[in-house]
Amino acid sequence: MSEQRSAPAATAGGPSRAPVAPPDADRRAAARAALEAWPAATGTLPAAQEELRRRYLAHLGEPGALDRSGLPDHLTASALVLDPTGSRTLLVLHRRGGFWVQPGGHLEPADSTPRDGALRELREETGLPADAVRLSEHPADLDHHHLPSAFGRCRSHLDVAHLAVVDPGTPVTASDESDGIAWWPLDGLPDGAGGSPAVAQDLPDRLARAAAALAQRR
Repeated sequence: MSEQRSAPAATAGGPSRAPVAPPDADRRAAARAALEAWPAATGTLPAAQEELRRRYLAHLGEPGALDRSGLPDHLTASALVLDPTGSRTLLVLHRRGGFWVQPGGHLEPADSTPRDGALRELREETGLPADAVRLSEHPADLDHHHLPSAFGRCRSHLDVAHLAVVDPGTPVTASDESDGIAWWPLDGLPDGAGGSPAVAQDLPDRLARAAAALAQRR
């Protein structure tokens, strides 16, 4: 069992200190636990998702599996955002990639779990308050995608996506990492017509799986 660390107590009259981030081994163990609990909580996974889940579990055995400064292939977290009807999705226009994609990104040291990272990234990239988001307890989708050279030393992301349900009337604001933010119908995602930015190649299938999961919950 890994050692549990707690934040140091503030001295009388002295400044309080920021909480100590969980050590790498504890964060990887938490990510493994989330992936191990997923099938029992939501039912048998499709074969392709189960294969990825097992690949992720093996990857999480390596130190640095979560950090952008660690391995060239690392775990990321994202939120597949749907409206309550499951017919619309909130996407951001990725500045570096030039495509529409779900909010998400690298885990930070203070993210104890991929779910924590997904919620933080969603709030940072959209301006949504936490109480406006219903975020699934368990993952909704996995996707391992390779990256172009524009992303530097990062060669691939093993993304863990959670389903986020949001009222489309809630105000949103794009972060400085994005060139835009918008709600799109699932049957009318941006396709790059006329040279305009298209949706990330793998995203339509991921959103369809998230919409199916939402339908099962209703």
